[in-house]
Amino acid sequence: MIKKVRPHPTQNEPLLFEISSPGKMGYQLPDLDVPSLDPIAALGAENTRSEIEDFPEVSEVDAIRHFTRLSTWNYAIDLGLYPLGSCSMKYNPRVNEAVARTDGLAWIHPYQPDSRSQGAMEITATLEAALAEITGMDAVTLQPAAGAQGEFTGLLLVRAWLQSLGNARRRVLVPDSAHGTNPATVHMAGYEVAHIASNARGMVDTAALERMVDQDVAALMLTNPNTVGVFEEQIGDIARILHAKDALLYMDGANMNALVGIARPGDFGVDVMHLNLHKTFSTPHGGGGPGSGPVAVKKFLEPFLPLPRLKRTDDGWRWDYDRPQSIGRVRAFYGNFGVLVRALAYIMAHGGDGLKRATLDALLNANYLRKLLEGCYEIAYDAPSMHECVFTDRRQAARGAPTGAIAKRLIDYGFHPYTVSFPLIVHGALMIEPTETESKLELDLFAEAMIDIANEIENDPKLVLKAPHSTRIAKVDEVAAARRPILKWRPPT
Repeated sequence: MIKKVRPHPTQNEPLLFEISSPGKMGYQLPDLDVPSLDPIAALGAENTRSEIEDFPEVSEVDAIRHFTRLSTWNYAIDLGLYPLGSCSMKYNPRVNEAVARTDGLAWIHPYQPDSRSQGAMEITATLEAALAEITGMDAVTLQPAAGAQGEFTGLLLVRAWLQSLGNARRRVLVPDSAHGTNPATVHMAGYEVAHIASNARGMVDTAALERMVDQDVAALMLTNPNTVGVFEEQIGDIARILHAKDALLYMDGANMNALVGIARPGDFGVDVMHLNLHKTFSTPHGGGGPGSGPVAVKKFLEPFLPLPRLKRTDDGWRWDYDRPQSIGRVRAFYGNFGVLVRALAYIMAHGGDGLKRATLDALLNANYLRKLLEGCYEIAYDAPSMHECVFTDRRQAARGAPTGAIAKRLIDYGFHPYTVSFPLIVHGALMIEPTETESKLELDLFAEAMIDIANEIENDPKLVLKAPHSTRIAKVDEVAAARRPILKWRPPT
């Protein structure tokens, strides 16, 4: 009889609580060389406790091995391709980190006086100027801490400008191909959402737009390229339709990584836009922050930008608070400075030609994958792809394997899944963005995996439906997890 072998922790890592053993200790402290104090007498009974209930007791080697083993389970951009469409999960160059860790930058305090912050203010001003040049806009604020906050700031600027003319208006138009945060931003800015359906090519229907734009419309929030990876070819006409009724064109610049060095939104009629520095300029992405969502505007909106604004004087840089038309602050201090340093390092390391090459590589990689996969998966819209390509699971779902099952099977091949079931206007969407980071070898491996999965679905769809097979945790019951989540750890009995 073969004895059942207990799996080693490298295969099934327990919690620290589960390997805890009373009396184990992961540290040693020298004997006190000063008189000891009674903590209760010193701090008060209400501020002390004799022990932390259920606190794990482990040795140093136990703790080190535990966290090292967990780290090997992580999927990261340093490990492989992140094909998440609409997220631009590109590699973060180490030069960015080296610059951001410079002592004078890493340890600067936000309350330092202007006289001792001239270097940081020069960096901030240089980044603002670079982003203004890249976008074709006239002024930039770096204050918003994330893309969604940048959207909110942009619409507050629209509202402030229209109010200065005597009518803030009631509605903001949002195409169905916009990012999901756009409608929420519209509501937060005090406007009503009016939706515009896309045409058969995944673009804004300009005839429908012209019918909808009236004196109650404040702006159109347009993602360009949009969330189906298509450039709005009628962008010039869209701008003219809006401007004819004194409405503004807001551009969600989350996909600006498809345009840098090739086209500038300010040149095709955009009045205000935000950028996501993590998407376009390779600052760290995910984990809840910190982020950065700069807002760029045309000259007529500059007086309304959040205060303070950088101002150059004979004595150097200073913060200008004398801005009576400003919408006020949108966050404490002036942006997440470490993120701003990293973005400027990326821009300066590439230069204008390098940024353009990165954009062209992103476009090439996406279209290369599209060409490899369109024989197995149906492309959502018959329009040129930009930095990402969006397929539909129509063919695979007919065999019983929808996009979610394909994504889980992809894990068995060693890849992080693509964006599943988004954008919502594409039923069963497979949204893939390789970014400029990836080599042809990596793209070929990814395409081979996707083609293999398509063939598996044709021959044995149950194999895909039961995936993933090689992960430490088997496929979960998603319905049960949603209805009966276990949110608190319970010690084993």
